[in-house]
Amino acid sequence: MAEIRIRNTNERIQGDVNVGAFLSGQSVIYEQWDISKLPAHLQGKFVLSDEEKSEILSTYDTEIRDLALRRGYQTWDVITLSEATPNLDELLKKFEDVHTHTEDEIRAIIAGRGIFIIKGSDDVGYFDVELEPGDIISVPENTPHFFTLMDNRKIVAVRLFVETNGWVAYPFADPTFQKA
Repeated sequence: MAEIRIRNTNERIQGDVNVGAFLSGQSVIYEQWDISKLPAHLQGKFVLSDEEKSEILSTYDTEIRDLALRRGYQTWDVITLSEATPNLDELLKKFEDVHTHTEDEIRAIIAGRGIFIIKGSDDVGYFDVELEPGDIISVPENTPHFFTLMDNRKIVAVRLFVETNGWVAYPFADPTFQKA
């Protein structure tokens, strides 16, 4: 279950209903998938073959196609990050710059934990959305944000794209942003 931390007040928002209501108020889509559908041999596995990634996509095919139909996604994949990922620190450093995209950035967390840092409305400012397996989040296009890993530094996630070549990140310089 996702948890939110509002950075300028350190307020925490918990519980599916509260998290969903807050994110909806910030135009961020939040849903959940049944993570128990994932075959046991893939649960908690962070180094995946192409066949295992295909199995994840097949397991959640109905959910993926539902999102694609509702939101116009054309393609999807599975991303895995862990200590086994070559150049993980350099890759995370690239992720941790505030940026925007011309399409939604969506993640469906299958294993591990990740965090989106999102610029909310003027009265909220930046907030963190801590995600766990089963959480799905879609950050709207042109919304300043970035994604990184939690302390465990492991994640498996489904990503969906409108553009078949994936997202292009546009740097967003914001003097009000402070790394936590």
